[in-house]
Amino acid sequence: MGRSDSESSASSDNEKSHDEQDETLKNDVVTTKYNVAAEICNNALKASYHFPNQISLIAINFQEVLAAVKDGAEVAVLCDLGDKFITEKVKTIFKKEGLAKGIAMPTCISVDNCICHFSPLRSDTPVYLKDGQLVKVDLGCHIDGYIATAAHTVVVGATKDNKVKGDAAKLLRATYEAMEIAIRMLRPETKNMEITAAIDKTASEYGVTPIENMLSHQLARNQIDGEKQIIQNPGEKQRGEMEKVAIDKYEAYAIDILFSNGKGKAKDQNTRTTIFKKNDEEVYSLKMKASRIFFSECQKEHGSMPFTLRSFEDEVKAKMGVLECEKHGLLKPYQVLYENAGDLVVQFKSTVLVMPNGLLKITGIPLDYSLLGTDAKLKDPALIATLSTSLKPKNKKKKKAKTDGNAAAAPPAADAKAAPPPAAKAEEKKESKDKGKAKGKA
Repeated sequence: MGRSDSESSASSDNEKSHDEQDETLKNDVVTTKYNVAAEICNNALKASYHFPNQISLIAINFQEVLAAVKDGAEVAVLCDLGDKFITEKVKTIFKKEGLAKGIAMPTCISVDNCICHFSPLRSDTPVYLKDGQLVKVDLGCHIDGYIATAAHTVVVGATKDNKVKGDAAKLLRATYEAMEIAIRMLRPETKNMEITAAIDKTASEYGVTPIENMLSHQLARNQIDGEKQIIQNPGEKQRGEMEKVAIDKYEAYAIDILFSNGKGKAKDQNTRTTIFKKNDEEVYSLKMKASRIFFSECQKEHGSMPFTLRSFEDEVKAKMGVLECEKHGLLKPYQVLYENAGDLVVQFKSTVLVMPNGLLKITGIPLDYSLLGTDAKLKDPALIATLSTSLKPKNKKKKKAKTDGNAAAAPPAADAKAAPPPAAKAEEKKESKDKGKAKGKA
């Protein structure tokens, strides 16, 4: 018997719903892919915590880059180091044919008053780091379109005997704690503007300024800038236009906080834009052959992910090809932005999964408070209480730790990251089984 139109429609809707569910954090395989991408981004895992063998090989991308942040280091070389590390490591995992994986955000090294997206080409005038500079490292990785990003700020040459002091120390603490507070507020039914208020209040407590209108985004498959957003320090127009939404379980977010000791106004200073992303909403028939070849390669190699012109073998042709693509809206530019000269900007970013049993902070490196020479700290009781909250609910049988005013304002305790679901082991076993079959056929 043939199905009625309504039955066909219902079946189609069910299939669509099943497909959509497969791409959410309800699916163990999806959670595993987020975790694997996160592991490539950072080395923040505890020594006692391990992924399955195939994944534990790739745990130190952030460590690779941050360890090379030294006096005299060339910024373009550091960016190459981060990108190459991601590119090489993803080749060793999830080898199933057709599975896309790679860079989700090219490595950016933004110094002092440079806010974001500085990722110079090899052909650009070299920029070298100097002792005492604030260096922001921002990068991202994806596995099958599931994205993990992270950013961390360090001071070149800082040690326990040569502590960071003054505005730089205060900014580091303020920005990091604002990020940790925002993360802890990613609970189901919390409104995005409530998180905005907490971020801005944290900055006010420390006497610093959030960079105006910067956004933290929900993450989805092949979407680094997902539907839901959390804005910091919104202007009057942006506050009115920002969609008011609530956090929900099974959502992923990149919480990205940037504070300044200046006015918090981002400016374009005509530095060459090197990072772009395909605009899926625009269609245009390119006229120049060089542009068509360039755009075709962009689609093939990078899909919906941001990419750098540095990834192209011929930078000269890339710089030519991108012009027409950008002019007609096929590519969205990630502009290099700045605060006023002499001001300082700090950035911390972590990827967080909102799960039914709590929050999984899967990227991000803890701030080393021992390097900071500042007495500045939070005083607001509500912010201190939020900062002291565990990412995952505590066992009720455990005794509550005693706290006083000083203890409450201490650095947030590091919450252990949850081990990835059994899907990772299943994937590993499946690959081993497939290899066995292949040998048998041979």
